[in-house]
Amino acid sequence: MTEMVYGAVPTRAGEPVLPKWWQTVDRWSLSCILILFGIGILLGLAASPPLAERNGFAAFHYVQRQAVFGGMALGVMIFVSMLGPIVVRRLAVLGFIAAFIALALLPFFGTDFGKGAVRWYSLGFASLQPSEFLKPTFVIVVAWLLAASQDLGGPPGKTISFALTVSIVLMLALQPDFGQACLVLFGWGVMYFVAGAPMLLLMLMAGLVVLAGTVAYQNSEHFARRIDGFLSPEVDPTTQLGYATNAIREGGFLGVGVGEGQVKWSLPDAHTDFIIAVAAEEYGLVLVLIIIALYTTIVVRSLLRLIRERDPFIRLAGTGLACMFGVQAMINMGVAVRLLPAKGMTLPFVSYGGSSLIAGGIAVGMLLAFTRTRAQGEIGDILRGRLR
Repeated sequence: MTEMVYGAVPTRAGEPVLPKWWQTVDRWSLSCILILFGIGILLGLAASPPLAERNGFAAFHYVQRQAVFGGMALGVMIFVSMLGPIVVRRLAVLGFIAAFIALALLPFFGTDFGKGAVRWYSLGFASLQPSEFLKPTFVIVVAWLLAASQDLGGPPGKTISFALTVSIVLMLALQPDFGQACLVLFGWGVMYFVAGAPMLLLMLMAGLVVLAGTVAYQNSEHFARRIDGFLSPEVDPTTQLGYATNAIREGGFLGVGVGEGQVKWSLPDAHTDFIIAVAAEEYGLVLVLIIIALYTTIVVRSLLRLIRERDPFIRLAGTGLACMFGVQAMINMGVAVRLLPAKGMTLPFVSYGGSSLIAGGIAVGMLLAFTRTRAQGEIGDILRGRLR
């Protein structure tokens, strides 16, 4: 019936998977991801040796680990991008259940690694951060619920997705991890808006977020300290924000030169949360603009492809993944230049971190799978057919 109404594009039987994938995937976005990963390795060579020296490892210990985790992330990304939307949805539901349980058990079995927030499981040889894997699977589950709620006799997907969102945000806030909590809430809000949420409800949600932030400020010393540091007109030069601000100022337009930066010797998180400060100091504004352009290209191209998609689930899931990917990058860079309070969030595919890299590979693999060119036609084809 679908082919009778919309038409179909003939495909050759037994067509190899790799050529078909290469013809349908967004090669521009794929290239941008590979370039970002290359930039991450380049910046890791500059930022991680001081940390390795302090911890008694070989100079490029963390770079080697980043290359291994990055290779795994790229492999997972390509594999997931070859899957169909239904398979992606099924695997994401299983992944969401596992990540949700892991997040709920963090207060009992997790560790904070001396950072004051219980966000990780220590595996001995590595650490695991459940929230990183929860984000992409959460987007798929919410998109599925919202799309199903639009069907006649469908489940109350909006109510269920809201309940899931609130429970996840509360668990993240208790760690505390307000940055990831805000990102999850933002992802749900974007998908709910695309699904047709009334503006009054979204305004009410924004008011509740402000109220929750006020309560957190009054009751959480961790949250209040970061907000006070952000609002303070003076930046303490001995804090991470102070070091990052000075590094960006010193870098100027072309940077101080490869290997000549000093911020990596002072910042404990120079290879993760503040990697953009290393880029700005050693390579200047030029590299920072290139990085911003790469993230912008991925998000804009993905959204332009999704606009033409007629399947509501694919459109919602792809929009959520693309927006969360772009906003996470914006938050990381915004913190470094004091546009936002400190969040403790990595720069996708550039910062060091096994959980971040592999989860990012899963998320972008899903996005590439949803934005592949499909044979069933686009929504514009349907509209043009009705006008004839």
